[in-house]
Amino acid sequence: MASQHRKFALGFALTVVAAFAQTKPAFEVATIKPAAPLDQAKLLAAMQAGGKMPVGANVGDGRAEYRFLALRDLIALAYGVKPYQVSGPDWMTSTRFDIVAKMPDGSARGDANQMLQSLLEDRFKLTTHRSTAEHPVLALVVSKGGPKLKTSTGTLVAIDENTPLKPGEMKADGPDGPIRMSIDASTGSAVVNMGTRGKMSYRVNPASQSMHMEFSMTTMSGFADMLTQLFTQLSGGKGSQIVDMTGIQGNYEASLEVSMSDLLNMARSMGMNLPPGPAGAGNPGAANPSGPAVASDPSGSSSSVTDTVQALGLKLESRKATVEQLVVDHAEKTPTEN
Repeated sequence: MASQHRKFALGFALTVVAAFAQTKPAFEVATIKPAAPLDQAKLLAAMQAGGKMPVGANVGDGRAEYRFLALRDLIALAYGVKPYQVSGPDWMTSTRFDIVAKMPDGSARGDANQMLQSLLEDRFKLTTHRSTAEHPVLALVVSKGGPKLKTSTGTLVAIDENTPLKPGEMKADGPDGPIRMSIDASTGSAVVNMGTRGKMSYRVNPASQSMHMEFSMTTMSGFADMLTQLFTQLSGGKGSQIVDMTGIQGNYEASLEVSMSDLLNMARSMGMNLPPGPAGAGNPGAANPSGPAVASDPSGSSSSVTDTVQALGLKLESRKATVEQLVVDHAEKTPTEN
């Protein structure tokens, strides 16, 4: 009997040891290279051709590709948080990388994020911890006159990743799920399908030197997330988090008008090498071609996006809110060799 107890105890101990010895999934092989500056002509040609998005994440057919992404964006994808929730040094938003990795045979698409975690921890010596605390945010609230929103009548449909791409259509893996996008360069317009998170379309208006953006079937929390991304890009990665505090439920149609100067700032903050235009031509890069000219606080009057938010009967107020953060304790600027 005592022998049986010893065998049981030994088996139990080995099981516990084996469970704790398990490691996170890892890519079979991966290469990491500094990303080259975006070439406008090549980028446009790739987008018109369709297929994989030339910028961002694409996972499928046993491969995982992450193109022209800053370390902060890679960390956000790997750990399932928004980029603005990643707290770390400023260089993580400006240094960009191309990663191409092979997944082990039989891997599921859902394993890619944990594999990316393993890669970042191994090659960038990344260490993190999670923290929840009060942080300054910009609250999306209803203006005094009430909201001026149109209720959506459409139906949200999830993206079927097995559906073949249409001619000229592109696919990518966003932080909240798959994305499909079509661009018409002749009219300067595009349609972005985010599945159950709604659709976005935009078109360039040369007469007003702006871009008109339409959002369909969006929630207020989704709209706040989109505004956060816009302001983060407009401010070179230093924008405040925007939190939905409207109390409005349901899905709505919304539109924004973004000035060309703000768009140029956004493109530069993403690393696109755009030539400066003549002084006084509405080109923010003329005075400061190396960086964005828009203040990081979008509650000011300098942003065209702020003006159109106010036109929706909404406004942005500086407040404090409890926010979960993924804090980077350590990360190397240069990954270990391939």
